[in-house]
Amino acid sequence: MSAPGVVSFTQQGWEQVLAKVKRAVVYLDSACAESLHWGCGSTRLLEAVGGPEFHLREFESDAVGGGVKQPKAVFVLSCLLKGRTVETIRDIICRSHFQYCVVVTAVSHAVHLTANHVPAAAAAELEGQHPVFEQLEEKLCEWMGNMNYTAEVLHVPLLLAPAAPHLALTPAFASLFPLLPQDVHLLNSARPDKRRLGSLGEVDASTLTPKLLLQIRCLVSGLSSLCEHLGVREECFAVGSLSRIIAADLANYAPAKNRRKNATGRASVVFVDRTLDLTGAVGHHGDNLVEKIISVLPQLPGHTNDVMVNMVELTALQQEEENQNVVAPGCLAQSNDTAAKALWEALLNTKHKEAVMEVRRHLVEAASRENLPIKMSMGRVSPGQLTSYIQLFKTNLKALRNHCGLLQLGLATVQTLKHPQTAKWDNFLAFERLLLQSIGESSMSTVLSQLLPMIKPSTQRTNDDYNLEELLILLIYIYSVTGEFVVDKDLGDIEEKVKKALAQAFCEESELSPLLQKITGCDSSINLTSHKSKIAVDELFSTLRDIAGARSLMKQFKSVCVPGNHSHQAIYKPLLKQVVEEIFNPEKPDPVDIEHMSSGLTDLLKTGFSMFMKVSRPHPSDHPLLILFVVGGITVSEAKMVKDLVASLKPGAQVILLSTRLLKPLNIPELLFATDRLHPDLGF
Repeated sequence: MSAPGVVSFTQQGWEQVLAKVKRAVVYLDSACAESLHWGCGSTRLLEAVGGPEFHLREFESDAVGGGVKQPKAVFVLSCLLKGRTVETIRDIICRSHFQYCVVVTAVSHAVHLTANHVPAAAAAELEGQHPVFEQLEEKLCEWMGNMNYTAEVLHVPLLLAPAAPHLALTPAFASLFPLLPQDVHLLNSARPDKRRLGSLGEVDASTLTPKLLLQIRCLVSGLSSLCEHLGVREECFAVGSLSRIIAADLANYAPAKNRRKNATGRASVVFVDRTLDLTGAVGHHGDNLVEKIISVLPQLPGHTNDVMVNMVELTALQQEEENQNVVAPGCLAQSNDTAAKALWEALLNTKHKEAVMEVRRHLVEAASRENLPIKMSMGRVSPGQLTSYIQLFKTNLKALRNHCGLLQLGLATVQTLKHPQTAKWDNFLAFERLLLQSIGESSMSTVLSQLLPMIKPSTQRTNDDYNLEELLILLIYIYSVTGEFVVDKDLGDIEEKVKKALAQAFCEESELSPLLQKITGCDSSINLTSHKSKIAVDELFSTLRDIAGARSLMKQFKSVCVPGNHSHQAIYKPLLKQVVEEIFNPEKPDPVDIEHMSSGLTDLLKTGFSMFMKVSRPHPSDHPLLILFVVGGITVSEAKMVKDLVASLKPGAQVILLSTRLLKPLNIPELLFATDRLHPDLGF
């Protein structure tokens, strides 16, 4: 049996759910559906349900109830059983004929006690008891109309969507994003009678909004369950202000105390704030096919980490736009197809050119095994060549069924290579390299002046020009990679010119995208006045200044740019790379910016004694397993870089990468301008 990891953790959780779903109508929320999608696939759930009259349904207020021949329901939910969520369960049950209800929540009972304002001391006395769940069980019977019917409420930690054995995402926390300096003002205004916070460095758990704190506790509950599955006692470390709060909460999570005492393994869990380096998230230097697929293909509805692959190519339908919705889309997650899964993991871990060749190799081998009339051709792989191989499977139903997962990945590759945005990728990369050189050699005003002529209203733009969303991505790149800078008259003047050009372009946009609607606060371009546009652009530049100052509290990780000289070009040095290099520095100096979070009196004493005695302070490289959690999202290229870097710096060390979501460049402005960062929607 293989060592426990993120895949076995997810599958073990789903096995508990599958044991409950036989002959049931199953209601899933989107985060749990995504965990299922990557962990073991919906076919496993359908097989476990059995019978044509039993269905999978989306958990929503107007979901169809259960009929007379559907006496059993299973609700699988990622959130707290409270408020609006419980009301939705009630409404579905009341319009159904259920006699047996099971509710599965990914949030532990301990967190339900916290959400219901039960003091820590009282919660400790309730260890092993589940009064919140028991009360809901009674309510379920009441709503079903008979107290003798059967109701169960249980906790299963369905936290992760494992994209690979070394990489997993947390779909329920896809919107969790580190705070910016502007958020300090909002926190201050919410607590007028308390001491004012001066900077992000002063923000701690006691200063956060109740909902954000509860969201963090829900995440910590899941991470504690993961550590239990891995059999490890964790040391918690943090880089960044929100990471520090999450790491401290995990280190001091009361229900984990007994689990830690019995753990035989050890691990370091290092949390890192995404906002410290947005350059890597919006940049196009990642030479990875999967990163491009995720960036250019449309998002799979209800998902944050997968895309829709157009499958019309494998049918007799014409390649018309109206036919695209006739055939169910393909996707990237292939949890039940061994060959496709092997190809997917190869794509994650290879460069673009090798990945495309790997897709061709898998298609050729599959066609050969099915005795399809394949014509071999060597040399450069083209979209047309891959399409010709895929077409061979079209008229052979058995071959199509045997290699469906592989064909989805093949079509994703073809559609990405042919996509106009892929051609633009290289334009972005070239301009970003030019910006890097300019940042090393010139002032910020010179860098912005290079961007100014590219800002054009929609009536003057060609397909080769950058649209407004793409210009935002470039601005985020510039301000993040530059870091702190001195504002002089030249910079003030050029910023005003860029602002004016952007405000004008916003006003002249014929149709506002969802992102531009969020930024401007207008749902239609008709309602966007020049005054509203100017206010929106001023706020945008306030956010950009915050991004530039994100590393101001860092001492060691101040910069992500290595300036060029007469013999070397300027290069971008990812913050994650700096963090990993510091963790595995052979001299093991005390980390400056990687802060250890103590988990009680023993740790505090150890830290205190180390100031005047030879007591070694905890170091993130002390343990054989490193769990690196990027709060706010990670790119495929970053995941590959960290995996390769750990293997080269400390062969034999195990690394698990966790993050809130897989990122494409456009996600960053969406997350930056989200209005619910401090008040997340927790379903109640």
